[in-house]
Parts: sequence; structure tokens; C-alpha cells
Amino acid sequence: MVSQATTESILIADDNLVDRTILSKIVRQSGYSVVQAKDGVEALELYAQHSPRIVLLDALMPRLDGFAVAREIKNSPAGEFTSVVFLTSLTAADELASCVNAGGDDFLSKPYNKVILQAKLRALQRVQDLHSKMQQQSSELRKHNVHLVQEQEAAKAMFDSVATRGFLDAPYINYLLSPLAVFNGDVLMAAPTPRETLMLLLGDFTGHGLTASIGAMPLSEIFYGMAQKGFSVSDIVHECNRKLNSILPIGYFCCAIVAELDFRKQTINYWNGGLPPGFLIRPGAEATVTLEPEHLPLGVLPSTRISVVPKVIEAHPGDRLILTTDGIIEAQNLEGEQFGYERFAEEIAEPHEKCIEHLLAEVQEHMGEQSRDDDFTMAEITMQSPETAQVQFDSKSLEGELGADVWRSTYELRDCSLKQFNPLPMLVRLLMHCPSLNAHVGDIQIVLSELYSNALEHGVLGLDSTLKQSATGFQQYYEQRAARLESIKGSVFFEFDCDARQPEGILKIRVTDSGDGFDFRQCGGPNAKGNLGYHGRGLSLLSDLCHQVQHEGSGNTVSAEMHWETGH
Repeated sequence: MVSQATTESILIADDNLVDRTILSKIVRQSGYSVVQAKDGVEALELYAQHSPRIVLLDALMPRLDGFAVAREIKNSPAGEFTSVVFLTSLTAADELASCVNAGGDDFLSKPYNKVILQAKLRALQRVQDLHSKMQQQSSELRKHNVHLVQEQEAAKAMFDSVATRGFLDAPYINYLLSPLAVFNGDVLMAAPTPRETLMLLLGDFTGHGLTASIGAMPLSEIFYGMAQKGFSVSDIVHECNRKLNSILPIGYFCCAIVAELDFRKQTINYWNGGLPPGFLIRPGAEATVTLEPEHLPLGVLPSTRISVVPKVIEAHPGDRLILTTDGIIEAQNLEGEQFGYERFAEEIAEPHEKCIEHLLAEVQEHMGEQSRDDDFTMAEITMQSPETAQVQFDSKSLEGELGADVWRSTYELRDCSLKQFNPLPMLVRLLMHCPSLNAHVGDIQIVLSELYSNALEHGVLGLDSTLKQSATGFQQYYEQRAARLESIKGSVFFEFDCDARQPEGILKIRVTDSGDGFDFRQCGGPNAKGNLGYHGRGLSLLSDLCHQVQHEGSGNTVSAEMHWETGH
């Protein structure tokens, strides 16, 4: 007998009254209540009324045999687990197998042995207890899973709003973000800058899912915050690396490419740390330009050891910039063959109205029935003219508290500071404290950028802009720039004079460098002898944006005067 009574009931179905009576007595002595049925039809009726968890079932009964009853019980929609024990005088192996095949969990041969029956009941009760415990745990798991899914959906919505906000809906940007799990280990971000350029970041974190996406939140905050303040590619790379190096565990990093598309200058300024090479595809050109990975991923090296020097390439309206993470390239078929970098390059080189959609179809055809094991992320940006780019920068993001309408300020950078520090975001922030200047932040950023780059590159570094008349010379120019920055000596001095009291405000900007000067008459602008090629566009742009621009001496000092309506 069982040591503890139970309220569980057992259904005994047998057309033989004597057998039912004997069984009922043994079962009651074991601590169970008993429900008796004399045939199969009555057995199903009583089962529906009492829902017993154990059924002792005679195999051969009138109206409905035990095999049919067992099948009905096992197929019951109630969802509860019921143990079925066949009561049989059958001895043939195939006949006993029929009992099991019909849904029986065990069988008990006639005549009944009390010790064996009670042992079987105890075993069945253990199975029932175990099943109940598993059901309870399963129910708890379902609740936890529902809660987890809800939390993941809420977290993903927050993640997507932060990590993928910005300028990705621009008509000349086409992209694919297809995560392997709920959370994407890849990030793609785009943001306009005050210079009316477009800043891009494509990143691929170690691993997949939530673990891989942990670093995306601080990365996106740094990227968007610095882009809207006008920081350069180098500045953004340096700060992103510093942050990820400090928070990511050992072995975790982010392969990334950061690129700035300047639609006015028709250049792409980029830094590639560990991502597959990007492509700049020029219509009608035999060869494409590759954006090679020349640096380690973000987060690997401390900020004191990482190189943040970007590369610069020319890009003209109609050129297509293709960027991808390694998920598409490493996609495998059932034989383990990767889609491959060469096949990727061949597919994107062909002109397609929907390049990404076409490529994705090719990758899926290559994979066949093989499931992928990485995130798929890709971006295609078509280079625009300044008129069609429409890089809308929200000047409200740079608004400061109310400041003075009339003020004067000076600022000087010397020697190694010229190599290590970009003063433009700070200077723009200073100017935005004049309230009526906020609406003109884009023009101001462009003017300051041109004045500073001319003072640094032509004045202090002594670079010759006529190099930029050809693609080869263009690359030589920026290689010389990077080399001369390493041993830079000199200074750049800023003077600002602002008066916003009248209906027409006046901002005077004077920039002086310590170099030998340059022949500004050969480089565009109001006093130019004509634009000789790619170089000189910066000074022409200054003339368009400023009320007047004046060079003094050998070009070491440039004064620009901007006028605007103050609303007074």
C-alpha cells in the first residue's frame, strides 16, 4: 500500500464484475478512489466526467473494446496526461504489442497479483507527479518566455530608434538590415552634418543577437552626437574606439567603416577598420575604387595606439558607394562553399535598378536550403550633386542658451594641437550662442571649414592644391598631408567679431596662419584667374557664401564677412 492517501481517482473498465471487484478493492487499499465502467462506451463517459489520471482498461469489452477507448483517451483535447494500463489475458507478443500501439503505457496480466499491481500504481503515480511538475515548469517557462519576448520587443524598438535613426530614408540611400536574431549585431547609421555633408557608419560587432548589439547603443550616441556637432571622421573614429575599448569585454570588438560624403567637394573621406573592402563604382569606368580595410576594428587598441587617419577619394554624381558586412560574403551553401568576395564584386559591378534586392536573391539562390549563420547588412549610396543631395541639417540641435549680440573673441592653435585637435565643432558651438546665427549654422560651418583647411594645408603644411587636378595627384595630396602632419610646426589664429544689433547682422572671421602663404589668385575666388581643375573650389565656395572675402599679403591672412537677417 502507498503510505499516503490520495484523492486521485482511478477508472477501472472491465465487463467482468468479479475482476472489477477484485481490482477495485486492491486500488482502494492503495489509497485511491475508484470509478467503475462495465464497457468501453461507459468508460469514455466516466472518463469525461471524472478526468482520472490512471485508467485500468480491459482489452476486450462489449460495445467498444479497450483499444478504441485507449485511442480516444490519448487523443483527448483536454491536454492532460493519462496513464493507460491494459488488463488482459492475452499472451502472444503481437497481441501485447497491440496494447502498446493503441496508446497503452503498460499492461497487467490476469489473474492479478496484488504486489505487482500496487508496484505499478506507485510507478504510475511517480510518472504522474513528474509530468505534473514538468507541466508546471513548462507553464512557468511559457510565462517567462512571453515576458522575455515582450521585453525584447520593447528593447528592440528602443534599440532601433537609437541605432537606425537619422538619414537612412534619403532617396539616394538603399540599404538592407536583416538580423539573424531579434537584435542585430550589425549597425548602419547616417547623419547630416552642419557642413551639409553626410556622415555614415557601418559596423559589425563580434557575435550575433543581444550580446553583439550591446555596444551599439553607446556607439550610436557618440556617432549622432558628434556628427551633428560637425566633428570629422577622425574625431568620430577616435571617440568610438575609446568608448568601445573601455566597455567591451576582451575578445569583443566592432569592425566598422566611417565615411563622410561631401557633395560640394565631391569627395569621400573614409576610415575602414576590419570590414570587407567597400566599392566606389563609377558608371562607364573599367575599374572600381576599393575602400580597403587598413586599420584594426574599433575597441581593439587603446586610444593612444590606434591610427585614425582617414583616406580621401574623389566621387562624382552618379557614382555608387557599396558597403557591406561579412555576412553576405561568407554565406555558405550545403557544401560549405562561401558566396565569396569575388562573386560579390562581380554582382554589384553590374548595373541593376535594385542592386541590393538583386544581390540578396543571388545569395539566397547560392545558399539553397542552407540556413544562414550571420546578420546580412549592406548599403548602397548614390553620389549626388550639391543641388540634389538635400542634406537637411537640423540647426536646433546646436542652439545654445541666449548669448550676446555684440562680442569679439580670439583663438589660437599651435604645433601638435593642429595635428591632434579639430577646433571647428567648438568654434561653431561658440558662434551658436548668438541666437540669430542658429539658422545659418550650415553656411558658417562650411566657411570655417574652408578657412581652416586652407590655413592648415596651404599655409602651415605648404601643400600644393594643383596636385588635385588628377586622381593620382589627388591621392598624393592627401598622402603628403598625412605625412607632414606628423612633424607639424606652426600656428593658426582665429579672430571673430560679431554684431547682431541691427536688422542685418555682421560676422567677421579673420584667420591667420604661420606659413609662407600661397598664390590664392590661382585657386578660385573673386580674384582668381580661373578655376584650373578640381582644386580651388573651396575659395569659390567662400565667395558664394560670404558678403566679401579678402586675402592679405601672401595669403597668410584671410578675412571673411557674413551678413544675415537678425529679425530685429
